[in-house]
Amino acid sequence: LPFPSHPLIILPIPHLISQILILRKTQKACVVPRPIGWISTRSPQGKDNLAPYSQFNNLTFDPPYVMFSSNRTPEGKRKDTVINAETTGVFAWNLATYPLREKVNITAQQLDYGEDEFETASLQKEDARLIPCSLVAASPVRFECQFHQLIELPGNPPMGTVDIIIARVLAIHISDNVITDGKIDISKTQPIARLGYYEYAVIKDTFEMRIPGTNKALLDGLEGSSRANRTLGEEEGKEVGGEVLEKEKRRWRR
Repeated sequence: LPFPSHPLIILPIPHLISQILILRKTQKACVVPRPIGWISTRSPQGKDNLAPYSQFNNLTFDPPYVMFSSNRTPEGKRKDTVINAETTGVFAWNLATYPLREKVNITAQQLDYGEDEFETASLQKEDARLIPCSLVAASPVRFECQFHQLIELPGNPPMGTVDIIIARVLAIHISDNVITDGKIDISKTQPIARLGYYEYAVIKDTFEMRIPGTNKALLDGLEGSSRANRTLGEEEGKEVGGEVLEKEKRRWRR
């Protein structure tokens, strides 16, 4: 019997479902490490929600867009995060870190709609500046995002349809405590990432590689001069104030 999504893979009928699950887990274990989308939303009734998603990433940078995908329940219901993001038009991404790993895991529980995972995990909230949403106060990096598009990908049982949310990043919050020489210091943020099965990784060790023959000024502009990054951060910081925030709020709400 052909595997539904892979006609070249032949499976004996008694083992079809179990083999589908094994292949699913194996594929997820191959694409690693995966950034975690720790997504906070607020329902139209004003109830906060927080949940981690292991399929999250940047899409583009100018303007910045991000995406995350969410499997529906075995009954075909959308997750609370997707319902809230599509209904209200906004959500926030919070960096999942090693010190917060247990909190991240607690918020992965399937609770009834309207229950507040911030409270379940004893996480302090912080109000977003541009959108009606709560941020994880202890997370060192947070994005405020505006809903752009929902894409439904058809899937096979038992997982079924997958909802992909694409959003534009309106604001980025970065704690001064994780900045070294004008750059985000990975040894200070300690982001965690999803692997296969029940495994996670914490990113601590890094190395640099530079494209041979590339113009130094271009390299510094795209990635890495500490001096350039520090100067840019100082210049941008001077421009951020109450008037700018109010203009930005009015602009994205149009």
